[in-house]
Amino acid sequence: MLSPGTVARMRTLRFCFDYISPYAYLAWTQLPALATRHGLELEPQPLLFAAMLDARKARGPAEDPARRPYIIRDLARIAHRFQVPFVLPPAHPFNPLLALRLTSLPMPVEQRLSLIALLFRATWATGEGITDPTVVARIAREAGLPSSALDDAQSADNKARVKAQTQRAMADGAFGVPTFFVDGQQFFGCDSLPHLEHYLLGGDVVSPALVEQWAKLPSSAARPGAAV
Repeated sequence: MLSPGTVARMRTLRFCFDYISPYAYLAWTQLPALATRHGLELEPQPLLFAAMLDARKARGPAEDPARRPYIIRDLARIAHRFQVPFVLPPAHPFNPLLALRLTSLPMPVEQRLSLIALLFRATWATGEGITDPTVVARIAREAGLPSSALDDAQSADNKARVKAQTQRAMADGAFGVPTFFVDGQQFFGCDSLPHLEHYLLGGDVVSPALVEQWAKLPSSAARPGAAV
């Protein structure tokens, strides 16, 4: 029983994302409703996917010539299944830093959710893109942010905030976007949303013993130059 004056904290669903990821956009179209269904507080965590890739010495999915042709078909099929608009931005990859920094400014939760929706929409639902500062400034006004928001977003403290958010996600085990955390459990990718919902319904099939066995499983072969 809670003591007098104690406020119960809702379980949180942490959403690690970068606007550069179309899969993060598609996941976003489903997340608010999913969080509401399960009584979760949605906690967006903007981060720089490029910094994650640099830390892993890896390429992004769209930077891989073998994967890029497949990705667009996969995205179109998911958008059709979700019944949401999907329009390509003017260029990809692109620099999402201004939008990420704007989203990371201190603001009320509902305002942040509204801002994220507007920025994702401009990126992946209208094709306008978010690399033009005048577009980002207009979206900031639409979300009710003060006129100083873009300057505030570029402050040293706020730049450090985005860097810290990226480092926190990686420290928690994230290796890409979108990544979701709830109850210490990690789910990755748009295609993990059914697994996330199944977990929230109490139907997770993952055995802790299996996870421990995997962690201790020895390797009997290694590719030259592969990370260990």
